[in-house]
Amino acid sequence: MTLNETIAHVEAAHLMVRDDKEWDGLSKSLLDAYNIQDEDLIEQLRPPFLQSWRTVTTYVLRDAFDATGITVADPSHPWGIATLMANGTSSEPILWRETKDGGAGFELLTFSEAMAHYADCLKSLLPEQP
Repeated sequence: MTLNETIAHVEAAHLMVRDDKEWDGLSKSLLDAYNIQDEDLIEQLRPPFLQSWRTVTTYVLRDAFDATGITVADPSHPWGIATLMANGTSSEPILWRETKDGGAGFELLTFSEAMAHYADCLKSLLPEQP
């Protein structure tokens, strides 16, 4: 399976679970909870949000990753999706980035941003193909 096919599988698998607007809505709701410092709401939203991303990667994409020689392990970062390993290298797609403005001090990635970051992680693992 080529890099582009793998990236397409990753996006399609996540879109099978939720459309991009739903993923973005979950990110926004969770970030809003952080911004107003509602610990109860954070505790209600964060685990299922992370689990959704992680479950797709660990289970739904298992065959696609096996076909490319990528192994999947638990993430090391609290906002990581998984640790992906291939060819002696590892990479971890992460669902947030730091911000310079106030608020929570970070922002959660939109679905398209998360997919772009995921693709970059895969590019670092898979050799370029002609």
